[in-house]
Amino acid sequence: MTAVDTTGTTSTVAAPAPGVRGQTRRHGLARQLLSSRKALSGLCLLAVFALLALLAPVLAPGDPSLINSSGSQGPSGAHWLGSTTKGQDVLALTLWGARSSMLVGFTVGIVATGVALFVGLAAAYFGRLMDDALTLVTNIFLLLPGLPLLVILAAFLPPGTATVVLVLVITGWAGSARVLRAQARSIRGKDFVAAAAVTGERPLGIMFREILPNMASVVMTTLLGCVVFGITSQAALEFLGLGDTSVVSWGTNLYWASSDGALMTGAWWIFVPSGLCIALVAFALALVNYAVDEITNPRLRSAQRKG
Repeated sequence: MTAVDTTGTTSTVAAPAPGVRGQTRRHGLARQLLSSRKALSGLCLLAVFALLALLAPVLAPGDPSLINSSGSQGPSGAHWLGSTTKGQDVLALTLWGARSSMLVGFTVGIVATGVALFVGLAAAYFGRLMDDALTLVTNIFLLLPGLPLLVILAAFLPPGTATVVLVLVITGWAGSARVLRAQARSIRGKDFVAAAAVTGERPLGIMFREILPNMASVVMTTLLGCVVFGITSQAALEFLGLGDTSVVSWGTNLYWASSDGALMTGAWWIFVPSGLCIALVAFALALVNYAVDEITNPRLRSAQRKG
């Protein structure tokens, strides 16, 4: 690119490299997220839950699943959130449950997004036979009914946290892969991708250095959606008794509350904390997701200015 200064001399100005453009876009997205009230509110709420989960051994030391003889009691000075019919402290169960539920949710989100991203990039970049084969596999998983498949896989595999993560990744990657493939295909046709191929850059380098940085907002939205899917689906499986009921999590807390008839006896303090935590974490992730949409979607930005 050439530029003319005030003296009439011409100078050459280098255009930013595609990789630099991708880094600038990612940094700009991060700065705008930190300046968004919705994103900050969601991130602060997530940070509170993450801190409580990490400090669970300090705030509620000991085994939270130990059974005491005190029985079900409402919130009091001895038990801030009450106790279950087995005498377990509800606050301890909620704090320790955050560790398992958030760990599973974020693990499922990261792994499912990684699988979907690799499939989407490979299908979009290589095209033809690779695209047809990966699209066929993706469509097969999309056609399978989600909840029945979750129930069947969870019922036949050995119970445990790893099984829950595996089942949720198997059932949760396909929809994200289709979205990421469509985005990658639109970027695949850009000039800077063709230029990188002409200069001899390897396919993996083009996929992860040229195409991926320009998909930052879509990847972030996909990740947030997969995390919500992981947390809520784990709770649903464990509520149905298909998880490892010996592990303390928000889902198993709801399972035992249902088994002990907490709703029938009016012991709301047994099931409300875990259910409320699931809703608040999903709400925090939705706030961050909506903030990303506002930043990257011109229509939402213009509508917000008009409002």
